[in-house]
Amino acid sequence: MNAAAGAPKPFPWDEALHTGLCLLRLPPPVFWTMTPREFIAAAGGLRPRGLGPSRPAFEALMAAFPDR
Repeated sequence: MNAAAGAPKPFPWDEALHTGLCLLRLPPPVFWTMTPREFIAAAGGLRPRGLGPSRPAFEALMAAFPDR
């Protein structure tokens, strides 16, 4: 099977290591004992999306409460 036929992509270890060890600054023992769900949650992957104001609502708030 090839990529065009739907073969799975290899796990992105470089990105996972960079996120866990560099961005989140997890100690290696903590990084290596996390479950995938814990890692995704720590990296912000479980946060709800679309809860912020719409662009027009945001602009109305900026007009009502301008920075001084």
